[in-house]
Amino acid sequence: MDKANNPLGTEKITRLLARFAIPSIIAMVVSALYNIVDQFFIGQSVGMLGNAATNVAFPLSITCTSVSLLCGIGGSANFNLSLGSGDSKRAERFAGNAIFLMLTIGIGLCIVVRLFLRPMMLLFGATPDILDYSLTYTGITSLGFPFLILATGGSNLVRADGSPKYSMVCTLTGAVLNTILDPLFIFVFHMGIAGAAWATVIGQVVSAVMVGTYLIHYKTVRLTLQSLKPSRQFCLRILSLGMAPFFNQLAMMVVQVVMNNTLTYYGGQSVYGPEIPLACAGIISKVGMIFFSLVIGLAQGLQPIVSFNYGAGKYKRVEETFLRAAAIATAISVGAFLLFQIFPRQIIGLFGEGSEEYFHFAEQYFRIYLFFTFINGLQPIAANLFTSIGKATRGVFLSLTRQILFLLPLIVLLPMFLGIDGVMYAGPVADLAAALLAVFFAVRELKLMRMLEHGSSSIAANSNASCQ
Repeated sequence: MDKANNPLGTEKITRLLARFAIPSIIAMVVSALYNIVDQFFIGQSVGMLGNAATNVAFPLSITCTSVSLLCGIGGSANFNLSLGSGDSKRAERFAGNAIFLMLTIGIGLCIVVRLFLRPMMLLFGATPDILDYSLTYTGITSLGFPFLILATGGSNLVRADGSPKYSMVCTLTGAVLNTILDPLFIFVFHMGIAGAAWATVIGQVVSAVMVGTYLIHYKTVRLTLQSLKPSRQFCLRILSLGMAPFFNQLAMMVVQVVMNNTLTYYGGQSVYGPEIPLACAGIISKVGMIFFSLVIGLAQGLQPIVSFNYGAGKYKRVEETFLRAAAIATAISVGAFLLFQIFPRQIIGLFGEGSEEYFHFAEQYFRIYLFFTFINGLQPIAANLFTSIGKATRGVFLSLTRQILFLLPLIVLLPMFLGIDGVMYAGPVADLAAALLAVFFAVRELKLMRMLEHGSSSIAANSNASCQ
């Protein structure tokens, strides 16, 4: 497609955001529902221990998502930047190398998990009562890791090629299949937690096959086996621009592991015991992931628009895209905040029965830990702005602020003084600090782009004057 006529550089920003962000949001929400659906049916059949087991396994799901975004966002950002500058051959190599990385890392991760499954589950916080459930669930779902990574990461390349709706359909198909198979395997075939795991894997395989079929028939460039041949130059560039969302997800995984162990240790010293905090935190983390998936989907949707226009030197369009996305993210965040504050007991009740202590802890956790949800949309949008314009270091830093710089130390330190309640209060403190830092860096970058826009306008004006 001709650079000058590419709709990314000419179409209204509002229309472009709707076109790219809505399918991306739906795809991310549906992806998050994989875990929620399992949690729902496992809670209804196995109970609290089953829910706790899926929480122990959750860090590995986050790891797969982090790899997907590392290769998918990194590949698609470079792809669109190259198209924006008119270099289609370079764009083709970026897409091909991204696919190679997804497949290689996915297979490697599956092998590592299967070799070290038991010690991993113990490291992630499994108690003796939970261990067998977590071994069964994770042992099966690990077989789907290569397919999950290709389906999630490849969806970014599908969107970058100008087919956001098909990207959404790929993810939606797998999730719907998982939702149908879960009750069938669990309640009809009486497969228990193993049934939920197999339903998840089958859905991921179907989504991956659909994505792979599209990638063979790419529209804007022609992908061949030669495109997939790994190149150090292209792989490093992909990893560089994918580092921000990768580290953001990886930081979530590290925090989840530390939190699981903290909840188990301090929960054991409280009236709740170790299992109640572990089960409640797992459900609340996954409910929170639905909110975050809305914002992350929005951030992914703005990426092709921002990358293309920044590569083409259209800085006003970059600024307009960012500001509109930030406003939408804030509106989503406020809605999630109200939901978490008003209906915590109703939400936790969807995932099975429990004691009064169970519901009391869940309500407190929802209201305190997620108190600053209404500003949580700003950090992912700001981090993805820097990734999309090729400033990977800044994007990585912003991605790490909430999880590593603020939340992780607070999870370790506050419970020393406040016990199990310290984990709850760590959340809002980290959220506020990360949001303020994201706003600071984003404002600085927008000022710089305005200067670049003014400089480009001055050069163009001088050029026209000299030609007259």
